[in-house]
Amino acid sequence: MSLLDRLADAHIHAAAERGEFDNLEGAGKPLPRDAARDVPPELRAGYRLLKNAGYVPPEIEAWREIRDIEDLLRTAQTDGDPARRLQRRLRWLETRLRETRRGRALLADPHYASAVRERLTQKSHSQP
Repeated sequence: MSLLDRLADAHIHAAAERGEFDNLEGAGKPLPRDAARDVPPELRAGYRLLKNAGYVPPEIEAWREIRDIEDLLRTAQTDGDPARRLQRRLRWLETRLRETRRGRALLADPHYASAVRERLTQKSHSQP
């Protein structure tokens, strides 16, 4: 364990002993499901960095939309045009995710790749 790790660990233990973590929101409850749970572990750190910079990988955004559509379908009438449109959108998203899992590169999405390139270019030009 590095010196930095030991110092951080000591600060965390001291704060816990002082009770600084006792009244945190969600204390004693399970952690929420990780939005990146379907991303390979070796890519999660990079995905989180991009997300914190304002960019969400298309796969993660698709999973979020799938969950939203499933919630809507549970509460919507099962027949009718809006429900059919939601079901078609759901099938399309699931198909797209299956294609991604077969090895389609993340940056093959032109909108996402363009946004990442633009963001990285802005950062490199603004650096002294």
